[in-house]
Amino acid sequence: MGISMLKSFTRNYEDNSTDAGFQFTFYCDKCQDGYKSEFIESSTCRKQNRLRGLARGVGALGGLFGGFAEELGGHLERGASVLSERFEGMDPEWHREHEAALARAQGEASPHFHRCHACSSWVCDACWNEAEGLCTECAPRQEIYAAKAKSDAMKRNIDEAAETQTVWSGKLESKTTVCPVCGKPAGGGKFCSGCGATLALSKCPKCGRENAQGARFCCGCGASMTEADKKVCPKCGAEAEPDAVFCAGCGAKL
Repeated sequence: MGISMLKSFTRNYEDNSTDAGFQFTFYCDKCQDGYKSEFIESSTCRKQNRLRGLARGVGALGGLFGGFAEELGGHLERGASVLSERFEGMDPEWHREHEAALARAQGEASPHFHRCHACSSWVCDACWNEAEGLCTECAPRQEIYAAKAKSDAMKRNIDEAAETQTVWSGKLESKTTVCPVCGKPAGGGKFCSGCGATLALSKCPKCGRENAQGARFCCGCGASMTEADKKVCPKCGAEAEPDAVFCAGCGAKL
């Protein structure tokens, strides 16, 4: 038997029917929210005692639900070839029930949809501007559009103001610590990442200022970092250690 093309008030619908019964989901062309019709049990299947729980899990009552069609099983248009493939082998009485069920389902769902005469889309109540008689894409609701435009302008103003602000005025500097032992970049730790030598600062023996490892002269006073300045006895001219209090040559106080 050939199957006639089932027609709906919107082509954006999905046929959820099985041999156990009939149910259809109609989608909004704009937001893809949907309306699932009430499940209608097949009298043909019931007569032949072939239900076997096929109707389990199918919603007994129709209703609106949200979500994108891609998440609900696809944005589908059912043609004659698709129906023929899905319902191959069903008897003529079942097909007559199927057509009647679609007519009943679209009568159930159509009050929840509106035809936009500007773009010919079928849309749900949320996407319908009743005051203008058009979908909200063709005729946005004034208060919502104004609020969105205000919000967009505010974001643009904030972005433009931010562009003129100076939020950092420091200098871009790159410092690399060089190991005084191996001469290679030493990393940021306390020891050289290459040879393990200490990177601790050295104190000047004269002024006490900290200097980098390997410095030969103090950056604060210019004194030698490798050899401490020795004292000279004012009486005999003999050299003495920096921490000596009396001359080792003549005993004079230093």
